[in-house]
Amino acid sequence: MKGLKLTALWCVMLASSIVMVMQIMTIYRVQEQNNWIAGLNAKQDIHADKLIHAAPEVRLARAMYYQRQHRYDEALATLSLIMDKGDTKLQAIVRYNLGNLYLQQAIEKIGAENSNAAQPLVALAKQAYRQSLALNSEFWDAKYNLELAMRLLPEMDKVDMKDDDAKTPPSQLWTTIPGFPRGLP
Repeated sequence: MKGLKLTALWCVMLASSIVMVMQIMTIYRVQEQNNWIAGLNAKQDIHADKLIHAAPEVRLARAMYYQRQHRYDEALATLSLIMDKGDTKLQAIVRYNLGNLYLQQAIEKIGAENSNAAQPLVALAKQAYRQSLALNSEFWDAKYNLELAMRLLPEMDKVDMKDDDAKTPPSQLWTTIPGFPRGLP
C-alpha cells in the first residue's frame, strides 16, 4: 500500500512537472510573438520563416506594417492568409483592415485624379466593411469607414426604364459621380 502511494505521488509530480514545462513554453512563445509585434510597430520587419507557426495576430501586425510602408500587394497577401483564422472578433478586425487597405488605395487614386481606378477599390472596401459588420455588428470603426466609403462612391438603385418611361428626360435620373454630398446632412 505504501509503495502504491509513493508511485502515485511520483506520477502526480511528473505530470505536474510536464504541465509546468508546457506552460513555461507557452508563455515564452507568447512573449516572443509580442516582441515580434512590438518590432513591427517599431518598423522592424521579421523574417517570413518565423511566421510559419505564428499566431494570426502577428500576421495581422505584419500586414499593417506593409500597409504603413505602402507595400499594398504584400499586405493584401498577408491578410488573405489569415482571413478565416481565429475567432469572429479577429476575423472582423482582419476584414476591417482589408477595407482600410482598399480605401487607402482608393483615396490615393482619387488624389491622383484617377477616379476610374478608385471605383473598384471603394467597392471592395465597402464589401470588406460589410463583412466585418456581419461578423461584429458593434464594430464602430467599421461603421464609420463604411459611411466614408459610401460618401466617396454612393450606391444608387439602378432605374429600370420601361417603354412608357422612356419619355422621362435624363436630367431627372440620379448620377453616381463620386464625391461628398453638399448641403444639410
